[in-house]
Amino acid sequence: MFFSVVIPTYNRKSILEKCLRALEHQHLTADSEVTGYEVVLVDDGSTDGTVDWIRTSAAEFPHVRLFGQNHQGPSAARNLGVQQAIGDTIIFIDSDLVVTEQFLQAHADGLEQGQRSLPAPATPNEPPRLFTYGRVINTCNFEQPTSEPYKVTDFSAAYFATGNVAIARYWLEKAGLFDTQFQLYGWEDLELGVRLKQLGLKLIKCHDAVGYHWHPPFALAEIPQLIDKEIQRGRMGVLFYQKHPTWEVRMMIQMTWLHRVLWGLLSLGGSLNERTLAPLLQWLIEQGKPQLALEIARIFLNWYNVQGVYAAYAEMQQAAS
Repeated sequence: MFFSVVIPTYNRKSILEKCLRALEHQHLTADSEVTGYEVVLVDDGSTDGTVDWIRTSAAEFPHVRLFGQNHQGPSAARNLGVQQAIGDTIIFIDSDLVVTEQFLQAHADGLEQGQRSLPAPATPNEPPRLFTYGRVINTCNFEQPTSEPYKVTDFSAAYFATGNVAIARYWLEKAGLFDTQFQLYGWEDLELGVRLKQLGLKLIKCHDAVGYHWHPPFALAEIPQLIDKEIQRGRMGVLFYQKHPTWEVRMMIQMTWLHRVLWGLLSLGGSLNERTLAPLLQWLIEQGKPQLALEIARIFLNWYNVQGVYAAYAEMQQAAS
């Protein structure tokens, strides 16, 4: 088993350094199934000096192979990474994820244990129909991201998410890689997950493969960008539904009457918004509770998302008529 860790990056040089250093300090057991690993870093047109820094620091990162493209988004970047990878097993993480020293070994153990629970492959060249999904812990602690404890809000029920997942390259190519139509924010990994599920792949939770997802502490200045992301996510959600028009996808993208009623009630029809809640959010931030402030902000952020979904769906229906 040879791992290719594929990482798309765009203007994240400061946290990327921590991400890559953690990957250079992996501990593999003496009897490990892992014969080696590489880090395939794909720069998606960064403008913060990422490429120059990697090139001048190459001696510090012997596992890293750097590739670049014009800014095309994470789907195209991950596809390029898979195409350039030499490993039989691909691990996807984001460039703001800092992993533990046992990260690669934990994924290897999870894949090996999962294989024992499945029937033999249909053909000799076919790898087991499974992938491992590690734990992602969100943190705003830049100096010591790995000191953050696991929280209820870190739970994810996603089937396939590229923040921390290991999968045989064979199945990615069989499914058709990422759809580059997803050029705005959101859903490209879950859409690939639907195709992988159709191929019968089993999700193996791998709690020991831990990654710490760093983001700056929430501030009011971020709100316009967060609202824009939710509107983009709504538009991409409708693209997701166009490809897979199922009730399950409608639930994922929040395009149901239930979500409309839920977030409409919680936001009081949109009256609890970025303007009316700003004093409370700022007070929580000043009290040292930026994460709580962000969770409260999700009330109106989800309302924007639902509104964006239905607006994009109406445009789709109008275009089809």
